[in-house]
Amino acid sequence: MRQLFAFIVLSYSLSLSFILGADSIVELKPTSSSGSVQKFQHKKALQDSQDAIGNQLSNFRFTDSAGKGITLSDLGGKPLVLSLVYTSCYQICPMTTRHLSTVVEKARETLGKDNFAVAILGFDSQFDSPQAMKQFAKKQGIDNSDWYLLSADEKTIKAFTKELGFVFFSSPNGFDHVVQASVIDAESVVYRQVYGEVFNTPLLVEPLKELILGRPQPNQTLFAELLNKVRFFCTNYDPASDSYHFDYSLFIGMFIGAIIIMLIISFLRREYRNKKRSH
Repeated sequence: MRQLFAFIVLSYSLSLSFILGADSIVELKPTSSSGSVQKFQHKKALQDSQDAIGNQLSNFRFTDSAGKGITLSDLGGKPLVLSLVYTSCYQICPMTTRHLSTVVEKARETLGKDNFAVAILGFDSQFDSPQAMKQFAKKQGIDNSDWYLLSADEKTIKAFTKELGFVFFSSPNGFDHVVQASVIDAESVVYRQVYGEVFNTPLLVEPLKELILGRPQPNQTLFAELLNKVRFFCTNYDPASDSYHFDYSLFIGMFIGAIIIMLIISFLRREYRNKKRSH
């Protein structure tokens, strides 16, 4: 009877933790021979992730899908979208990667293909080899998407994920981890974290738009900066089509408004001159 009661209580607790979501225990993992367990607290993991915003990432060295060494500074000095996965994941990581690919294509259509980089990093250092990353990319349909496919040793993964605010540990089912895509600016500073297997398009595109169009770029002319400002304010999201478009009406309205202001100023100056002459 006691065993039955204990089983009912445990079942109820697990059900309750599933319903509570962010504040619940996501997975339990034995950490010692005595049977003690480690709790993965989603709320704390999210806080660690948010606390990493503003961190200057070190210039870590990774390995690309061709087996060559590559660092963050080698990614072109442009904003970077980075997602961490493990290739033996059979559901969450593939779903996350496919959705990220869809949103990335929309961002490229809006902001230009070459204005930001995209990478996935395998954090399971034991199995996420360059070959495994290539196979994973092929299965998710991103092998021809100009994404960086990165691997690293255990020491690098541990240090890098700490700076990035990415929390994970092994579990009986693989790994427990926060599902996040990080937006990193051209100076390798963590700018935004985007969460979930599936997320709304603006959550990723808006921070990229801010970095690409809202900030002055190196060696940028005054005209190019002004043009980017116009694009920044006139590029808007359309929820109906789940896409971005350039809103010419806003630009035309600004132009007409400027003309009206100039005409009013001209009229007031003429009236002032006429009154001055009459006196």
